[in-house]
Amino acid sequence: MSKKQLGKKIRLAKAFNQNRRVPSWVIVKTMRRVVTHPKRRHWRRSTLEA
Repeated sequence: MSKKQLGKKIRLAKAFNQNRRVPSWVIVKTMRRVVTHPKRRHWRRSTLEA
């Protein structure tokens, strides 16, 4: 990672933070209506424009 540009590193970190599951309290609060994350990304299946 030391050889990557700072802007690209920041964008990769943002994508990494966005790629999380829905919190358990959201699932409880919405009574399991919201279970999956629509913008969830798998590292091998989809590419990233960062």
